[in-house]
Amino acid sequence: MFIGLVLAMLFGILSGIFTGLFPGIHVNLISVLLLSASSLFLTFTTALNLCVFIISLAITHSFLDSLPSIYLGAPDEAMALSVLPGHKLLHKGEGHNAIVCTVIGSYGCLVVSLLVFPLFLFGMKIVYPLIDSLIGYILIVIMALMILRERGKRLITLCCFLLAGSLGIIVLSMKSLSQPLFPLLSGLFGFSIMIVSLMQSAVVPVQDFGIKLKLSISAALKSIFAATGVGFVAAFLPGFGNSQAAIVANEFAQKKGDEESSAEAFLTLTGGINTANMLISIGTVYVLSKARNGAIVAVRELVAVVTFEMMILFLGVALVVGSVASILTVYLSRGFSNVMSQVNYTDVIFGIIMLICILTFIFDGFVGLLILLCATSIGLFASFCGVGKNHLMGVLIVPVILYFVL
Repeated sequence: MFIGLVLAMLFGILSGIFTGLFPGIHVNLISVLLLSASSLFLTFTTALNLCVFIISLAITHSFLDSLPSIYLGAPDEAMALSVLPGHKLLHKGEGHNAIVCTVIGSYGCLVVSLLVFPLFLFGMKIVYPLIDSLIGYILIVIMALMILRERGKRLITLCCFLLAGSLGIIVLSMKSLSQPLFPLLSGLFGFSIMIVSLMQSAVVPVQDFGIKLKLSISAALKSIFAATGVGFVAAFLPGFGNSQAAIVANEFAQKKGDEESSAEAFLTLTGGINTANMLISIGTVYVLSKARNGAIVAVRELVAVVTFEMMILFLGVALVVGSVASILTVYLSRGFSNVMSQVNYTDVIFGIIMLICILTFIFDGFVGLLILLCATSIGLFASFCGVGKNHLMGVLIVPVILYFVL
């Protein structure tokens, strides 16, 4: 049994490296494929081993998905908001530092979440019914305050927020789409930034590994605790995803100071929420019998009921895999940094644009390409108007608000 669990973790880590590094291949996709072939796998392994594989895959992915987001500008939902600050550091020769910040956030939230896990279990039954009925109104208040803070640009910021939200409502209501978030987020956050880089003839400088992090210990801890706390909310509320959680958490963990230290603090926060959400979801399926992401849905389908012993095993697996994934991410980041400074950045951007277009067409055909075009147009409009990319998360927040309020 022990050897089977170790092998499951190993294959999960290897699969997580693949999904983390390859834009468009998500944990949910692998989980669905595994479930569809589960009858075959169960002939030579156990359902518990398959669950360990999925947990290992998801935790590894939560660490490594920062690499394509920051180096290539191809984000998934969890890391969408990291693209802009990550690219700013990349073009200053500090791309590796940006990755290190996400690793600090991911591993920090993993450890903190484990330490306070009993508190999470106790709080879920109490907090869930309270927040479930108020979350839509809370989001309305938060987004209104964020827009009002944009002095001199409130109207155009509201327009960008509502434009993105309208697109989100239309696209997410189209049930026939295979991967609706892929063209949406790639267009709003990835394409728009890459096209601006092409227009400016941007060149990635040689990455300097000698530049010290400007992230202070206090700022890192503040980001980690804020990410863990809001990740707790995101883990058991339907529709309240990691990017929405990042916006809320940033309101509590904003760091005043120079631009680079603020960017590093935000990257720490976004990296942490992704991992915290996954870990806390393990507790959610045990306490509330509710699966809030694709990986946990697959786990529940395989074992029907997650027992206390299974939960403890999954938490132990998460700690071991997270420790390995943090080292892997830092190591692979150095490779990315060296490659990015040696290749033609314009060719890389064109290559990524073509890859995303091809994947979008494979997933959802010409409809997906049309969504990608619309999302890119809104992203470019926001860039030219000087509106913060965080407001474009209205693409997910507006549908969530309508889900809870209506």
